[in-house]
Amino acid sequence: MNISSIKKLPGRYCNSLTEYSRFVTREVFIGDVPMGGNNPIRIQSMTTTDTMDTIGTVEQCIRMIEAGCEYVRITAPSIKEAQNLAEIKKQLRQRGYMAPLVADIHFTPNAAEVAARIVEKVRVNPGNYADKKKFDQIDYTDAEYQGELDRINQKFTPLVKICKEYGTAMRIGTNHGSLSDRIMSRYGDTPQGMVESAMEFMRMCEALNYYNLVVSMKSSNPQVMVQAYRLLVETMVAEGMNYPLHLGVTEAGDGEDGRIKSAVGIGTLLEDGLGDTVRVSLTEEPEAEAPVAIALVERYVKRNQESRARNQDTANSELITDNSTHNPYEYKKRDTYEANAFIGGHMVPRVVVDLSSANLKDPAVLNDAGYLYSPILDKYNMADQSVDFVYLADSLPSFNLPGNLKQLYNYSTWQKLVNKTNCHPLFSLKEYIGDVDRSSTLNLVKITAAEIESEEFGLLPLDKSLVFVLETHALHGMADQRSFFFKMEELGLDIPVIIKRTYSFTNEDAELKTQNLQLYAGTDLGALLVDGFGDGIWIDAPEVEPKVITSTAFGILQATRSRISKTEYISCPSCGRTLFDLMETTQFIRSRTSHLKGLKIGIMGCIVNGPGEMADADYGYVGSGPGKVTLYRGKEAVKKNISSTNALDELIGIIREDGNWIEPALNA
Repeated sequence: MNISSIKKLPGRYCNSLTEYSRFVTREVFIGDVPMGGNNPIRIQSMTTTDTMDTIGTVEQCIRMIEAGCEYVRITAPSIKEAQNLAEIKKQLRQRGYMAPLVADIHFTPNAAEVAARIVEKVRVNPGNYADKKKFDQIDYTDAEYQGELDRINQKFTPLVKICKEYGTAMRIGTNHGSLSDRIMSRYGDTPQGMVESAMEFMRMCEALNYYNLVVSMKSSNPQVMVQAYRLLVETMVAEGMNYPLHLGVTEAGDGEDGRIKSAVGIGTLLEDGLGDTVRVSLTEEPEAEAPVAIALVERYVKRNQESRARNQDTANSELITDNSTHNPYEYKKRDTYEANAFIGGHMVPRVVVDLSSANLKDPAVLNDAGYLYSPILDKYNMADQSVDFVYLADSLPSFNLPGNLKQLYNYSTWQKLVNKTNCHPLFSLKEYIGDVDRSSTLNLVKITAAEIESEEFGLLPLDKSLVFVLETHALHGMADQRSFFFKMEELGLDIPVIIKRTYSFTNEDAELKTQNLQLYAGTDLGALLVDGFGDGIWIDAPEVEPKVITSTAFGILQATRSRISKTEYISCPSCGRTLFDLMETTQFIRSRTSHLKGLKIGIMGCIVNGPGEMADADYGYVGSGPGKVTLYRGKEAVKKNISSTNALDELIGIIREDGNWIEPALNA
């Protein structure tokens, strides 16, 4: 494909918003495993061992490769670690493991120059390769700014020349948490700043005729991450570039949170055909990351085959326009009316869970929906994650439900109810336009994107009791549902929409079902929510326990920052720089702070992204030396180099001083 044929269309970042089409990038060789072009989306991860622990690092690399990693990244914080990469590589090759190695560099150009002669790829962070971060606001003239670029170019050029000489690839890896003071002063803490941070280095590479580049835009906030990658693609296309994209949400965390957060960020971009390699950053053992990344990527193999079967030889030269005024680079919630003072408008997105197959003779069944029943008191306590609607289909409970929980019934059953208090009908489109008894307060109508073009849609009686339940049966369901929102905008309709997705997991064990639900729903629903689409979500997965569905739904809303229901942990995945046991520390901090709903706590193993990521957190716990921790309030270090033995108590003391501490419930 001729890169010069790419149309420079402002505001477009992918080939199509309505069907899957992979954005074709330049093929880059990383050892013998090429990336980009028509190659598969590659899987990678990063070691957590001390790079000077040769045997430990080799053994961990092997576990990662056997788990599915095609590239392995190893930190090289100084020259001695960079030099030891040669021994690590030698031992891996002797044992028959040929996966390309990547050196991870921060702050130390001299280590990068050593590593580039040894490994197949180096990663540099443009925020700290030649710049510093002191959170200073500096007003540069254009001449002064150019002078800074000239200084950086002088420091960066030797590495580029070494990479050219040795055939070494390079990733220009921007991190939201480590943008330089120079970039922050001119562009602010924005996706544009992230993009420009990388583009400056990419332009320097091209000026030296070096094109063996990969680019990334990582953030712990999936919304920021998605916007930055989209803007990067648009900017690259405008400047005649199409370098491969390395996708990742940094500091995603562990367990359910880490998987959902990663799916929201990475999956949203994969849905639009962006991405050539994936790293899922979990605060777990690195070999646990590859299977998650593989599960995310595998969904697009079939879609890519179908896309190529359509013979899209001019892939990136057919970037299409649409009539939507939606801005993919800024978050704005879709404007809707407020139905029954409960859904739409400025309300948080609502959650629906299906309990129609549950034992509706036992009030404890509502525990799975976040309503904790006490038989002694005969009352319900609401958990932080309590759903808003239960769908009961045609089944009737034999007990009284909580007064603040709305019940959904199929229309044919609803109309027969004697007491309709808190009970609402679910119609098909055909039912709703007929001569029927509708609710005076809230009517939910099932609809698909195709039906918006139907004759029946034109016959809809429109009033502010109407809420759509948007379903899809398309393989590329997210784009199908997104097209519905674009059409609603075109028609000037402000009807609230609950997004419903249905999943079937028949052959997986319970753990795999749970993980796949988190990844698939996180992608499909998260991709719409990060763009402000959706007034509610409904996950239908008959083979998955309702409590898992409830937790997943709220996890997606938390990851998209649409509805906060728990403490958020911005936790890095650990690497050779980490100064304490990150997994153990994260669990320890979580055990004492998980009840602080709405607070964001950053847990960083070292200083690389610590201060920057603290800007997106309320409080931070950052490794600053062996057995030492620095505590942050926002991006301000308030207690430096204190003993890790009592650091958590000190952190809780700061939270308490600020009036943000609440005592945990006795039964928590």
